[in-house]
Amino acid sequence: MENVSPTARALRTLDILRDRPGTTAAQLAAGLGVTERAARRYVEVLREAGIPVESVRGPYGGYRLGRGARLPAVVFTQEQVLGLVMAVLDGQPAAIDADGLVGAALSKLIRALPDNVGRQAVVLRTYAAAAADRRAVHADPITTSALVTAVADRRRVAVGYTTEGGTSWEVEVDPWAVVVRHGRWYLLCHSHRADAVRTYRIDRIGAVRHLPQPFTPPADLDPVATLEAHLGSGWRYPTRVVFHEPYERVAPWVGPTMGRLEPAGERCVLTGSTTNTRMYAGEWLAAVPFGFTVEEGPELRAAVAALAARLTAAVADDPGPAAARSEDEPRPGQ
Repeated sequence: MENVSPTARALRTLDILRDRPGTTAAQLAAGLGVTERAARRYVEVLREAGIPVESVRGPYGGYRLGRGARLPAVVFTQEQVLGLVMAVLDGQPAAIDADGLVGAALSKLIRALPDNVGRQAVVLRTYAAAAADRRAVHADPITTSALVTAVADRRRVAVGYTTEGGTSWEVEVDPWAVVVRHGRWYLLCHSHRADAVRTYRIDRIGAVRHLPQPFTPPADLDPVATLEAHLGSGWRYPTRVVFHEPYERVAPWVGPTMGRLEPAGERCVLTGSTTNTRMYAGEWLAAVPFGFTVEEGPELRAAVAALAARLTAAVADDPGPAAARSEDEPRPGQ
């Protein structure tokens, strides 16, 4: 921590003691980048400023803030504030404006900061431009909070859910985890109606009722890995694709949401399912730089054939009827 003023180090000392009560002189010195003697001096600086810092001896001792210590609710460095503003704008570009839930909260945070810390945050927010992600969806904070509470308490909940097609139902689930993946929030749970693992997008959950029944999640649960594996199975259209290359070459190009990839001699087989065969063909399979054969199902075979015809027509001298839009292909805005 070169070129850091004594005042900045004193504030950092206060930050460390607030976050980690029982910090030893050696730990404090490491956090400040100074000697233990200097670390003790910064503790004395805080005491001289009227902040009670207690010393506790013994193997479990260290420095801790005493009763009556009046501290600001948050203490940020300028780098921390800029990182926070950038993270907010990255996740929710609409927060560039002061209107709306997140934008208003960000404004309050910036206004509460000292001028020397918050000045650059104001500049960043004022002059940065943020492009909205048309595919982004945002979960309701109240719904998310209710689910996180149930996860922490290990209590069953009843959730009202609406599918993309508009079908709604209520189901009782054991909420194992809330997972954020690629900007979308998911509830990973055990459905008692299906007696199976399920993932629900939280932005499609309309109501949450806490129930008294407790549950115990799997001891070895890896929420992210379980979610990604589940996203590749159990959907409407089955898929089975044989790649004409060995497993080792294809595996880096296949994500868990595409299904399960297994070796098959000098080839490998991808088995899964999807609700969107056009996306599976045009975005996922088309990105794999190896030859393949679609063995199942008929919906995916049709989607791959339509994609192949469209690409072939794009380089033909006379596009002909293959270039015409199919009747079931969505128009822009649909």
